[in-house]
This record gives sequence, C-alpha cells and structure tokens, in this order.
Amino acid sequence: MKAKLVKVFAVTAALSLSLTGCVKSGGGSSATGPGATTVPAGSAASAGSAGSAGSAGSAGASGGAASAGGGGAGCATGPVKVGYIPKLGTDPYMTTVRDGAMDAAKEIGGSVVYTEPSEATGAAQIPFVNQLVSQGVGAIAISGSDLNGARAALKAAQAKGIKVISFDSDVAPDARSLFINQADTGELGQKMLDSMAGLIHNEGEFAVLSSTQTAVNQNAWIADMKKRLSSDSKFAKMKLVTIAYGEEKADINAQKAKELVQTYPNLKGIIVPAGIGLPAAAAALQQSGSLGKVKITGLAPASIIKNYIKSGNVQDIWWNVTDLGYLSYYAAQAVAQCKAKTAAGSTLTAGRLKDFKIGENGEIILGPSTIVTPANIDQFKF
Repeated sequence: MKAKLVKVFAVTAALSLSLTGCVKSGGGSSATGPGATTVPAGSAASAGSAGSAGSAGSAGASGGAASAGGGGAGCATGPVKVGYIPKLGTDPYMTTVRDGAMDAAKEIGGSVVYTEPSEATGAAQIPFVNQLVSQGVGAIAISGSDLNGARAALKAAQAKGIKVISFDSDVAPDARSLFINQADTGELGQKMLDSMAGLIHNEGEFAVLSSTQTAVNQNAWIADMKKRLSSDSKFAKMKLVTIAYGEEKADINAQKAKELVQTYPNLKGIIVPAGIGLPAAAAALQQSGSLGKVKITGLAPASIIKNYIKSGNVQDIWWNVTDLGYLSYYAAQAVAQCKAKTAAGSTLTAGRLKDFKIGENGEIILGPSTIVTPANIDQFKF
C-alpha cells in the first residue's frame, strides 16, 4: 500500500512536470504551441534584469503584437502578452488552465507568460506581479492565494496601464477588472455538501480538509456549507467536526487526513476542496485501510482520482478546466484592448464558448459544475 501512495504522489508530480515541461523559458517551438514562456520560481529575483525581460520578449511568433499598448495607459491596439500568476506553478490544475489560455492565444494572437510561484501565498505572488510588469505584459491574470496579499502590487501594475483580471480565486475587486469564476461559489459549496450527504446518507460526523486559512475560494465554499448545515433540516443529523489545512502540499494533506481519522473515531467523511489535497487524502486513507469507512469528496482533476471514484468511496465536483483558461485569456485580451465593458449586464464573447454575461462585481461564471460518480467518470478527460 505504501508503494501505491508513493505512486499517486508521483503521478501528480509527473503530470505537473509533463505539462509545465512543454513550455521552456525563452519561447521557441514548444510542444504545446507557440506564444508561451514559463517563468519559474526563483527567477522573480531578477525581475528588473534585461535577461529576464528579454526572455519573455522572445515568447514566440504569436506574440508579435504583444507590445501593442501593453504597458502604457489606454487601450492596446492589438493582442498583448498576458502574464499568468497561479497559486502554485506546478499544480496540474493551473498548468491545464495555462494550456487552455494557449489554445485561445492560437486563435486570437498575443502570447502567454506563465509564472511558477512555489508557495501558495499572496506574498509569494508579489515578485511575479513585479516581474511581469518589467517584462511589458499588457495584462495579468491571477488566481489569488488570498484576497489582499498582492493587492498593492496589482494596483501599481494597473497604474502603469496594465489590465488585471483574476481567475479561479478572486483578489480585491479594486485590484482587477474581471473575475473569471469556474462555477458559482454557492453552487460549489452546495454540491460538495450534497455529495458528502449522499455518501454518508445524511448522517454522521465529517471534516473539511482545505488548502490554506487564507484561500479565498475555499473559505467562501466552507462558509456556504456552514450556512446550509445550520439552516437546512436535511443536514440536521450531519456534524462538521473541524476544518484542517493541507497547505497545498501532498504530504501534509496525507498526514492531516490520517490525523483526522485518528482524532475523530466516528468520522464518516472528509470534504477536500483542493486539487492537490484530494488525491493525497484518498491515497493516504487507502494505505491506512480507512477509505470506505471514511468517504471523501471535494475538488480534484477527475482523471487523477478515477480509480477511487470507480470504487464508490470517493466523489468529485468538477468542470472543464481547459475552458477556464481559454475564457480567461479571451477576457484578458478583451479588457486590454477595451473591447469589453466590465459593468454588470454587459456581454463578453469568447470564441467557441460564445457569450457570457458579466455579473455583479465583474464576475463571469464559466458554467455549472458536475458531481462526478462511477456513472459519469469516463466523461472527464482531466
């Protein structure tokens, strides 16, 4: 069983490396297509260096118009370079978002500069904001590790004419123009709780194993779960015993999952709303023999946990991650070129995904999520 646990961690790491490895710093002919540069963790220290800026400048043929209005005030006159700042650069979820953005870049021009923070904190994202500014991007797309951690740096970028959007997890609304959300926040919290209720038959103790205490989206989902637990009678026999944190690290999530089972002997389930955490928790409980007695649901790439889902002991809430990257890139280019209004009720057109209505506070929702079960797991490629 220990070998299986190691294998799951290795698969997650290998998937991450195989995706990020397709894009080399300095551009050229990458396997995933032209127009992308990877900025690894650690290189942010050289944010102002000529070599760093030059690397991004050679991002590929599709970035030929990248400098059109990119760093100045007003509207870009053509496609720009879009810098992506994920929570964690090697997370397979985030590299899939990147690949979706690159698909969009092939269609409408411009280029993708993908950065690789090594820690999922707002502070870790700040150097990459500054680096992208120095590289002359026209827009920044960020998945906020916390709401306000990078706010000042993002506002400084805005002051230099760089447009900012957020995706996946929001930042302070005054530090971005649009927020591209994978699904309605309330819906995700509801579906995770509904999934857990189904797995444990609406009765018993369960825990939440989240990512970090400052994660904006996870905290919103947990708040929604708590609200429904206290107000909806169908959850009257369910009890949320604790919230633990895996710190966006597979080994810590595995350890925390085992600790939850040991600390709460009557535990029937764990909700893990984090893509790195769910596979690690499932592998750890399978190794310890607890999976089955304790059910798991949450958010993770469906393909990585396919065998666990087919066993009936794990469920998943998921959506098309590639489309999230695709939509975010269209949104970034539209904002940079002043082709999109950000007022509620306005419409954004995003290629093959068609039209999206902009909601309150500049939020665009990709679409509804799905509870992944043994019956529909084969529909999900990632």
